[in-house]
Amino acid sequence: MSSEQLATSFDEPVLLGVIGGTGLYSLSGLVPVAKLDITTPWGKPSSPVTISKTASGFPIAFISRHGVHHEFTPSTVPAQANIAALKHLGVNSIIAFSAVGSLQQHIKPRDFVIPTQIIDRTKGIRPSTFFDTGFVAHVPFGDPFDYKLGKLLGEFGHALGAEHEGDEVLLHTKKSEGGKDLTVICMEGPAFSTRAESKLYQSWGGSVINMSVLPEAKLAKEAEISYQMICMSTDYDAWREEEEPVTLEIVVGNLKANSANANNLLVAVLSTVEKAIKAGEIGKDLEGFMRHSVVTGRPAHDPVVKAKVQYLFPHYFDEERNL
Repeated sequence: MSSEQLATSFDEPVLLGVIGGTGLYSLSGLVPVAKLDITTPWGKPSSPVTISKTASGFPIAFISRHGVHHEFTPSTVPAQANIAALKHLGVNSIIAFSAVGSLQQHIKPRDFVIPTQIIDRTKGIRPSTFFDTGFVAHVPFGDPFDYKLGKLLGEFGHALGAEHEGDEVLLHTKKSEGGKDLTVICMEGPAFSTRAESKLYQSWGGSVINMSVLPEAKLAKEAEISYQMICMSTDYDAWREEEEPVTLEIVVGNLKANSANANNLLVAVLSTVEKAIKAGEIGKDLEGFMRHSVVTGRPAHDPVVKAKVQYLFPHYFDEERNL
């Protein structure tokens, strides 16, 4: 079915969302059934939301983070609209893919990583919350990713196929690292790191570096959505003195293989994820998380900001405390 023939509305609840990063602009192996043009209080998502179904009929919502034609820079991705659109559809779990540079020798280009921690090196120019002056909320962010979802995804490294015979593509997890956290550094971009920066991030214990995990992960937490990123290594960033610094040519050369493996991994894991979501084992831990998060007293509420936030939570914030 061509995109022109897809339905423009979808009435079933959609519990799982997938966000595709650089090189992953669509999902293969699934049957697309609808293409939604959604407008949120924070504008339109970076792409139409495509609803596809698995063989069992389980619907999945897909957004291309940088746009269908990669028109958004890392700093201009409408992350608020992306997360809000998925939340509005009923999504309670997100699997997000992202191209990354490796900061460690043993994480090779084309390997995949399930990160557990984030260090923020963005510049504060990206809107990173749904709340604002006049309707302030503070959200715990000690664990930026969903542990249960990450653990589940980490069991499917066998789904990663090598592009050439003899190649070994690994899925790095906290378990495979002997219990050590895997940390993604999020930088502003769009330029890649200097060698000095890359060495600094490596000395901090960074595992990989990208430009996309924030504010996406923070917004997902505010929206009560279980969120896990899967990082797809394309290069060694700039820390290796014996190599030329990373170029777009190097990155693009690895994107095709990573995209194929992203689809392989997703297809392999979907049945297990579907069962876990339906059983309430994933996607429920943050339910009600934001109900009592607003600290602004009722007399100071900004009705415009409050109305926008209620797009995410229609039944919340009717009885906030009068500080």
